[in-house]
Amino acid sequence: MARPEMLQSVLRSLVLGYRPLWNHERRLAGIELYAHAHVQEGMLPPDGAHLLRTMRELWSSTSPPVLIAAQTRQLLCSLLDHPERVAPWIEVRDHWLQDAEVLARVQAAHRRGLKLVWRGDMGRQPAPDILDCFDHCLLSIPPEFALAALQSAPGASPLPARQMFENVPSRALVAHCFDQCDALALAGWPAEDVVYSLRRQPLQPAHEVVLALLKAIDEEQSIESFEDILSRDPILAYRFLTHVNSAAFGLRTGISSLRRGLVLMGYGTLQKWLAQQLPHADTEPDLRPVRESMVMRAELTSRLLDAGVENDLRREVYLCGLFSQLDLLLGEPLGAILRRIPLSDRIYDANVLHTGPYAPPLEMACALETEDAQAILQLCETHEYDLEDVNRCLLRMLADLEVKHP
Repeated sequence: MARPEMLQSVLRSLVLGYRPLWNHERRLAGIELYAHAHVQEGMLPPDGAHLLRTMRELWSSTSPPVLIAAQTRQLLCSLLDHPERVAPWIEVRDHWLQDAEVLARVQAAHRRGLKLVWRGDMGRQPAPDILDCFDHCLLSIPPEFALAALQSAPGASPLPARQMFENVPSRALVAHCFDQCDALALAGWPAEDVVYSLRRQPLQPAHEVVLALLKAIDEEQSIESFEDILSRDPILAYRFLTHVNSAAFGLRTGISSLRRGLVLMGYGTLQKWLAQQLPHADTEPDLRPVRESMVMRAELTSRLLDAGVENDLRREVYLCGLFSQLDLLLGEPLGAILRRIPLSDRIYDANVLHTGPYAPPLEMACALETEDAQAILQLCETHEYDLEDVNRCLLRMLADLEVKHP
């Protein structure tokens, strides 16, 4: 096991970010972990072996596979020089291969059995002998290739088979990548295009989440389990709070938390309400990554709050993150949506006015969804976040995600 000061050092000298990888089932296939070196005066450069050791201590058998995307040359070389065959895959951007020393390390790492992924434009892939060093590619698709793919006959796609693709801009091209090219995964998801393509009718709660909650009731599980399942779907959680605050319940004071609403409603009434939702519930797989990304943001937002706060406040911050993109799902201004239920003003302030105590963790959670190290560092400075704490929160959140195999 690594010494505590070693772990502290590596997490202090890195800026991390992440991007989900989605598989054919539209479920989480893995995580692309952006890693920037951030060396301050008196600090040693981050060591790839220490980062890998840190991740091994946090990861479990159900945690998602990781593709480490080093953003600086020294960190990349450190990862490539690691002597063991490690579980995380290592991403190598195309421009690094112009460096003869990096190329030599790539070739040596390949001979040792490290799993390498080439990332670049599919129209500018390296020579075959270099490409042979990589197990897979993470490809960006130029517009002309995207157009040709969408116009191609079945079985005649110009895109390569059994690779990963990034920044796929449309739902139609998503379908092409998976159905015609048997893509291993997509990095990122065209959430706005997916939602826009389904605009003809209001989006509904996810069928699998409603069904899971009904099953939990049948099994007489705990209120904590109910709340956990209910909070996996932003639309279902929002609709639930709207319902318990409706005139039908005749409450004098508003219900602002899922737990209080569940206690108020009781098993029987909750079961009947869910049974009413089930026939109209959504079964569209393309919406699953949209919802799951929102849940990741909510979880990370709650973890970034000061660890000393009580659970009720942490759950409130979770809702702050979960509801932060309801405008995308419901097609209305977020301020109007949030004002319909008696949520804490802190949730409204963070999401709409970008002020108040919940704004910093929400802003940081959003920044960590990108590879923009400068934005993350600026938020650390502005809101007095400790970079090591932010990195640890992110890694623990990612490690706690579960990959469900078909």
